[in-house]
Amino acid sequence: MNKQIQLISAIAELNEELSLELVKERLAAKEDTASIIADCQEGMRQVGEHYMQQRYYLSGLIMGGEIFCEVMELIQPVVQCQITGDESGKVLLGTVAGDIHDLGKNIVKMLLTCHKFTVYDLGVDVPAEEFLRKAEEFQPGVIGLSGLITSAYDSMRQTISLLHQGKCRTPVIIGGSQLDEDIFRYTGADYWATDANKGVELCKFILSRTGNH
Repeated sequence: MNKQIQLISAIAELNEELSLELVKERLAAKEDTASIIADCQEGMRQVGEHYMQQRYYLSGLIMGGEIFCEVMELIQPVVQCQITGDESGKVLLGTVAGDIHDLGKNIVKMLLTCHKFTVYDLGVDVPAEEFLRKAEEFQPGVIGLSGLITSAYDSMRQTISLLHQGKCRTPVIIGGSQLDEDIFRYTGADYWATDANKGVELCKFILSRTGNH
């Protein structure tokens, strides 16, 4: 069994010790961090499937999240060492109202921080009004709305509508693994991404164009 499959299986089976050992080995071998993160995400996806199939209780879901956080703590210093340069800009992040999924958002936050962005994370289940209030206060160069479940798309649309009503013209990126072109157009967002790396690249692209640091 190769290291990729081993890591996915270790996380899916909630084997904390093996998961961390495999990540350390792959980091020591100088493997691409994006690939390691992708494998960990797949392991977490399987944890979620086990939970939905009632093979895991809530405690298993929580443990999977804790293992993933520990993995991110190992990866973050390595990513930071690979990146040089000055502060990149400010990004406001949050999971929209009605959704409490934060795995993808947290990966984006970690990567943005490594790329020297200043990130203000509003957390999960964030009302549209809170996004507007914090956008006016924080004055970010980019606003990122995260959501995974179907009902989140209405929340994204409502949040973007309120931001525009409030005269906020900050570019908005929506993020989530289930997004597509139709959802993107429905929400009225400026950009969309289905994975963390693309989200970071979009933030860099937007801020390079606007010069809003």
